[in-house]
Amino acid sequence: MKPDSAVQSAPFAGRKQSLIEDARKENDGRVTWNFLFSLGNGRDAGLFKTGKMFETLEAKLLHIESRPGKKTKNDTTGLEFFMKCELHCSDLDVFINSLKRVADDVRTIPEEKVPWFPRKIKDLDRCNLLITKYDPDMDQEHPGFSDPEYRKRRAFISELAFNYKMWDPLPRVEYTLEEVSTWREVYKTLRSIYPNLACRQFLDGLQQLERECGYGEDSIPQLREVSAFLKEKTGFQLRPVAGLLSARDFLASLAFRVFQCTQYIRHASAPMHSPEPDCCHELLGHVPMLADKEFAQFSQEIGLASLGASDEDIEKLSTLYWFTVEFGLCKQNGTIKAYGAGLLSSYGELVYALSNKPEYKPFNPEETAVQPYQDQKYQQVYFVSESFEDAKIKLRKYSAAIKRPFSVRYDPFTCTMEVLDQPCKIQNVLSQMREDLKILQSALERLG
Repeated sequence: MKPDSAVQSAPFAGRKQSLIEDARKENDGRVTWNFLFSLGNGRDAGLFKTGKMFETLEAKLLHIESRPGKKTKNDTTGLEFFMKCELHCSDLDVFINSLKRVADDVRTIPEEKVPWFPRKIKDLDRCNLLITKYDPDMDQEHPGFSDPEYRKRRAFISELAFNYKMWDPLPRVEYTLEEVSTWREVYKTLRSIYPNLACRQFLDGLQQLERECGYGEDSIPQLREVSAFLKEKTGFQLRPVAGLLSARDFLASLAFRVFQCTQYIRHASAPMHSPEPDCCHELLGHVPMLADKEFAQFSQEIGLASLGASDEDIEKLSTLYWFTVEFGLCKQNGTIKAYGAGLLSSYGELVYALSNKPEYKPFNPEETAVQPYQDQKYQQVYFVSESFEDAKIKLRKYSAAIKRPFSVRYDPFTCTMEVLDQPCKIQNVLSQMREDLKILQSALERLG
């Protein structure tokens, strides 16, 4: 799957529009603010008067709590309140002035706006914002645009992904003879050049898939078997997706070690190239690399860095993803090999990338993140990593500079994302790490 960070130029049509969560649309000028105020004895009625303010201004109360306030001159104690509200930005001053009439010591704290991101793996059911470019129903340049049977078949397979919910059994697709024939041509052609051009980790993963998941020329692998294979190897699992996802949603899935995978196949008239991700790209380009633990960790860390990041940082992270996971090269035994899925699923660009024609640059996240890229032509420049470990170290350093008011940590036991925004949460994580270190220390002592 290739994430797309561009904003679609045309509105969604039909079923795709229904997938966009209403809660994630623009808030039409609404803002979230925190209010601190106090009510002394005898002013309790002020709290009830705020209800009228909410009704009049169509404000929404998101959270409220109270605690004993400072002692007054009469040595009696009132209450202090913390209140989080959502209201229209144009009504903010009116709301504050109204609150001051019924409460004392009114203070305001603007809510730091952080884009929504999934906190548990089931939240990925909401990460479904599709980008319509390259869709055969809308793009006249798509090979399948003028083929109504292909478009009907695509719609059927996409419907399986639309209906999928986390923890459902992965849907199976009974592929047609024409679809298997397309797969066979792609598989045979690419398999013939992999030994000389693909990195060692890719070749190891592909050989395991051929032995354990039935990878070969005669049938298109099913997501269910491939996902079970990856889960055992690196903890990654597959999830069906109906098309090209937005960069934010796709990267968020990687944070949970979930790879969004298409099940439809490219049009038979153009087997060696697809303008969009398809099962040849996913199953041949991505999956063998996700079977490698070091590369799986690298992929997840890009996803973790994206959670709650600004649109500008998402753009940069998706560009990093493009030049590494999609079109990355690495050094092995003194030669340059391909590990990017966009290369490993495209015969022409794989041969081109490892010729003497393109420009090579050492992988440097700061430079890579702003490099313009091509999504319909061969890349003008490719970035070469010394190793996956080296790329991971550089990515961690880059990610640490992304401005967020918190850090995140994935808990693989509960499949949830821990948001580390309070000292007590960090202390809990440190306590867990100390217990793990005790186990390792005990193991070393047993070895003498």
